Amino acid sequence: MSPPADTDPTERFFALLAESLAAGTLAKLVLGKYHGPEPELQRLTARPVQLRGQPHLSFVYTHRTKDITKNHPLDEAIALLRGLAGPAFSHAHLLTTAEDVQLLFSRKGKPALVRRPTAQAREAANTHDREKHRFLDLQRPFLRELGVTDAQHKLVPAMSRKWKQINKFVEVLDHAFDGSPLAGGTAPVRVLDFGSGKGYLTFAVHDYLTHTRGRPALVTGVELRDDMVQLCEGAARRLGLDGLHFQRGDVGSVETGATDVMIALHACDTATDHALHRGITAGASIILSAPCCHKQIRPQMKSPSLLQPMLQHGIHLGQQAEMVTDSLRALLLEAHGYATQVFEFISLEHTSKNKMILAVKRATPLPAARRQALRSQIAEIKAFYGITEHCLESLLDRTHPLETEPA
Repeated sequence: MSPPADTDPTERFFALLAESLAAGTLAKLVLGKYHGPEPELQRLTARPVQLRGQPHLSFVYTHRTKDITKNHPLDEAIALLRGLAGPAFSHAHLLTTAEDVQLLFSRKGKPALVRRPTAQAREAANTHDREKHRFLDLQRPFLRELGVTDAQHKLVPAMSRKWKQINKFVEVLDHAFDGSPLAGGTAPVRVLDFGSGKGYLTFAVHDYLTHTRGRPALVTGVELRDDMVQLCEGAARRLGLDGLHFQRGDVGSVETGATDVMIALHACDTATDHALHRGITAGASIILSAPCCHKQIRPQMKSPSLLQPMLQHGIHLGQQAEMVTDSLRALLLEAHGYATQVFEFISLEHTSKNKMILAVKRATPLPAARRQALRSQIAEIKAFYGITEHCLESLLDRTHPLETEPA
């Protein structure tokens, strides 16, 4: 039940907050227009999270060059918000799935409440949902540090394609996370990003896990180029991002250990197979790979007579080799306990390397009969094209032979 209209605006606002928490309709609460004693603090954002099965509010204090996250039980969180709305922040904005509520304080501290009518609130919620397709906020400090935004947090025009790619990647990770064994947990999420380059996606993954998910994260970017490692490690330290580090190496030289999320984008030819194998061996719940080059399979392929008129053209043979290589990778991942998708990561106008293999660990092992059926499909495809070896299959046969895996 909504609070009476004649109650104090501040009390009405916090009564609406309590209602939204009880109904599970709270999207977020933002305190803005800060006028307290901390010169670098800009705003406070609170979002609902579940920690150890109990509802909390995750507070993100956004400063000029860093963010600080703190999680509080509901009663403690509401008490803190009451003490900050007015004395420290002159603008409180409550966003729920039903309405948009603003608590505004005048220079003299007099509160006023603004609630949008239901029809307008519905339109506002739709707009908000459309904006949420961007899983990152341009205000995030790491985007400025990496040159995606300028000093005013405006997108640098030359980085618009990279910005779209970053958001699409985080969107893919978000959906995978919800369907993985990692969802609902509280333990730190361990991430390895092979070929991290300038770190755009590595920083974005760390930000998504810690800022959006409210989860502790141990994210390591692995890159062969020393200058990129130094650049990214320096940026992470300047921003005070605990749990984010970069090191020199590649998929063949870095010890993985236990890993929850394994990322390998544009690993050339069989380096993709070695990365997928490392992800499976490390027990990763999520594997994200954008394969690059398909040199191993193409020289082995013998075109079946029916396909020879099509595959006599080099470009078609290359496309077929790519399809066969990645289809076998997907089937092998399926056979080793992953739900696997192969899809276009981002449109060709943004990058020519546009395929993504996404593998999410299943909660229960596949039945032996299903594993054997997948094994038979793999053998039939290889026989059809005359393929004698697929790198990922050879790696798995040495370490994870299907015949010895439990049903």
